Amino acid sequence: DMAEPIQQLTRNNNPQERQSIPFTLIQRKEKLGDLLYEKRQYGKAKWACIKMQEKQYEQSICLGFMKLMRYICEQNSSGLYLGITVPIVTIVHTNEAQSAMTPAVTVAYYLPEVLQEQPPHPFDSDIIIEEWPATIVYSR
Repeated sequence: DMAEPIQQLTRNNNPQERQSIPFTLIQRKEKLGDLLYEKRQYGKAKWACIKMQEKQYEQSICLGFMKLMRYICEQNSSGLYLGITVPIVTIVHTNEAQSAMTPAVTVAYYLPEVLQEQPPHPFDSDIIIEEWPATIVYSR
């Protein structure tokens, strides 16, 4: 099922073609010279998002990522490979008391700069295009 997207990604696996999402570094936490995490602020932008809720947290992330890869690799209204932006963001959801994680996650792909004004529509109705306000993200 993923053969075509993986082949497309492999054909386009040139690191120079990966667009880093512009951000402002707010905080960097290191321990003994190793990076633990960065706190980043990303500007307002359009993202392709999918919310998944499988039995296990890891399954939700994996399946959401695979669906986004299909969108990136030609299953969109342009019929074109959209290009990779890094990082792909995973939003972890918590229960109402914010005391525990739920199996629900949102996996999100930043649309490249050239597609921000008019993003291609996904063929998968589970994927939605959202405009996010400036956002704080923790990255490892």
